[in-house]
Formats: sequence, structure tokens, C-alpha cells
Amino acid sequence: MSAQTTPNQGENKMGTMPVPRLLVSMSLPMIISMLVQALYNIVDSMFVAQLNEEALTAVSLAFPVQNLMIAIAAGTGVGINALLSRNLGERRFDDANQAARNGLFLGFASSVIFAVVGGLSADFFFRIQTDNVMISTYGAQYMRIITIFSAGIFLQITTERLLQATGLTIYTMITQGLGAIINIILDPILIFGLFGFPRMEVVGAALATITGQLIATGLGFYYNVKKNRDLDIHMKGFRPSREVILNIYEVGIPSIIMQSIGSVMTFGMNKILLMFSSTAATVFGVYFKLQSFVFMPVFGWNNGMIPVIAYNYGARKKKRIIQAAQFSILVAVSIMLLGLAAFQMIPTQLLMLFDASEHMLEIGVPALRIISLSFLFAGYCIITGSIFQALGNGMYSLIVSVARQLFVILPVAYAFARLFGLHMVWWSIPIAEIVSVLLSTVLLRRIYVQKVKGLE
Repeated sequence: MSAQTTPNQGENKMGTMPVPRLLVSMSLPMIISMLVQALYNIVDSMFVAQLNEEALTAVSLAFPVQNLMIAIAAGTGVGINALLSRNLGERRFDDANQAARNGLFLGFASSVIFAVVGGLSADFFFRIQTDNVMISTYGAQYMRIITIFSAGIFLQITTERLLQATGLTIYTMITQGLGAIINIILDPILIFGLFGFPRMEVVGAALATITGQLIATGLGFYYNVKKNRDLDIHMKGFRPSREVILNIYEVGIPSIIMQSIGSVMTFGMNKILLMFSSTAATVFGVYFKLQSFVFMPVFGWNNGMIPVIAYNYGARKKKRIIQAAQFSILVAVSIMLLGLAAFQMIPTQLLMLFDASEHMLEIGVPALRIISLSFLFAGYCIITGSIFQALGNGMYSLIVSVARQLFVILPVAYAFARLFGLHMVWWSIPIAEIVSVLLSTVLLRRIYVQKVKGLE
């Protein structure tokens, strides 16, 4: 592979700016945009909840499919980001361009696969989850639209990762923010049929979502072409590179599997909770919407941290890697503690955002208080998982995720459901997070010795 330096490309700010200031400048736009994303996820469900509880349950049961698409897009993005940032740190600018172009190709190819498979399997996906015809009908309509038009989410995430890898996170804030605002505006108009539009209910919610994503994608391409001087993404004469794709997926596939496991876990938990009632599954879906307000800022920080660590690993700057990791853990744990306080103090008010019935409150209030205990440990685990990815060892992240979600959460939840009832099912999540902390710490020390200790 070539290693060329163009005349006007000096060292990127990720190798020179003081680390705390760099992380804030890289992450703050992402945190803001992801908070807006969390807001529109909640607003989406709030409007759907005004239709009826069946509609809210349908959207909740469709969440594993949405999560799977995001997992593949974001996991591939992690691979693109790590490879691209490492190439820039090593001043291999031609290779960075190839990583970007192949990343865009992978995003488009993934969307085509989901359009075909999702469009054909939507009815079957809901029939195997519930016998409620209204839930199945709503859910299949929603799933069919978000998968057929999945090019929006795949290419939006990919174009944003290219901007992040080159330090242009301010533009990702704009693309994500605009997409979310468009979604929020269109939700009530399309769901309830305002301003002359037909009343489309759950279909309207899906159309609002994909419209925001497609517009954000267009803006992401514009910023990469016009503002991103570190990359050339023009696809004229492009041919997919097996070597580059393998390098992307070397880091990306463990991340994809790790995040996809979340879809498997959510699907499994929904099946367990539906043993008790559809309301229990709805509560779990509402929890995911609410917890996004806590987790999204940490993920936003993560997205700013990964290229910083990857760049400085490529540049062999040990001290900056350690500073970035330590400061990021401190910030993430602080954010999660604020989230824990909110879930413990005002669970009723949080659930009432979704027009919760008395039965839903009866199940939901203790559920939120129990599950949120996992926040004590989650911030540390999220950051360490991303450190593994940034240093090119996504397999460690995969090991932790599989252990947490498949070997602990689902077996413990099922056992507790059979032995003790619904109330104990929620304890599976804090228990799994404790296991995750222990395993993450062992692997963090191992990767430090293997890859960081000997730098410089």
C-alpha cells in the first residue's frame, strides 16, 4: 500500500492539541447531536403512544431490527474510522481515501440487503412474536418502510464517520441535528394527518424517520465533498478493494457482532417478557427510549475518543493514548451517575411521557429503578470497549458483549422469570454489568501490555 504525503497536509490536530481540550472539541458536537437523536427517538414513541398501547408495543418490538441496522452501519463505521484515522496518523493519505470510498460502498451494499430481506420478512418477524393482530399489523408496516429505505441510516452513519475521523465533528452535529429535527416536525403531521396530510399512524412515524435520515445523508455527502480536505471520496473509476474491505471488517465485524448481539438480547428479552404481558415488553421498549438520553452522550464522547486514540496509536504517542482513555472514563462515569439519579428519583414522571396506564406504571417504576443500577458500571465498560476497538482489537469488545448479553442477561432473565416472576427479571441487567466490569478490566490491562506499554 502507498504512503504519500500531500504538500499541504501537516499533522492533524489529533496529534498536537491538549488531550482534554481535543476530546471536548471532538465529542461535544457529537454529544449534542446524539442528544437530539435521543430526543427524536423519545418524541417518536410519545406520538405513537397517543394512538394506543398496541402501536407503542409494535414499535418496541421492531426495535431489534432497527438496532441491527444501526449495529451493522455503526460497526462498519468503527472499522472505517479506525483504519482511516490510523492511515492519517501514519500520513498514508491515498490509503485513507481508499478506506473512505470502500466504506461508502459497504454502506450502500448493506442497505440493498436489508431492503430485500426486511421487505419480504416483516410479517413473519411479528407473527413469531405475538398473536395480537393489531400489534403485528402495525409492526410489519413500520418495519417494511424502515428496511426498504435503509439507505438513509447506512449512508448517514458512514458519511458522519468520515467527518469524525478527520476531526470535523461540528458537521456531524449539523447532519444529525437536522435529520432529527425534520423527524420531530414530521411525526405529528404524518401520524395524525395535520395540515392536509392523510392520517397515516404508525406508517407516518416510519416515513418521518426515513425522511430525516435521507436528508441527513445528502447533507453528509455535501460536507465530505466540500469541507473535508483530508479525504477525496469521488467514486469515479472506483473498484472495491478486497484488502481494504478486509481491513475495515477486521475491526468492524467484532463491533457489528457486538452491537448486533443487542438485537438478539432485546428479541430474547421481549419473548421472555411477553410470557407475562405485552405491557411488560412495552416497558422494556420504553426503557430503551429513556436510557438513550443517558447513553447517547457517552456514545457521543466515544465517537470523539476513538479517532483520537487510533490516530495517536498510529503516531506512537503513548502518553496521549493514556490521557484520552483516563479522561474519557471519568467523563462517562460522571454522565452515567447523573442518569442513575434521574431514574431513581423520577421514574413515574419518565413513564408518563408515554401516556403510561396504571398497569404500566405498576410494572415500569420498579423496572426502571432496578435496571438503572447497571448505570454504575456501564460508563466504564462502554469506554473500555471502544478503547479496544480504537487499538485495533475489536475482538475484546466482542468477548465482553457476548458474555454480558448472551451468557448472563438472557439465561439469568429466563431463570428468574421461571423461578421468581417478572419483578426479578430486571435484575439480570445489573448482574450482567458487574460481570462486564470484571472482564473489561482484565482485557484492558492485557491490551495495555500488548500494544501501548512499549510505544515511544
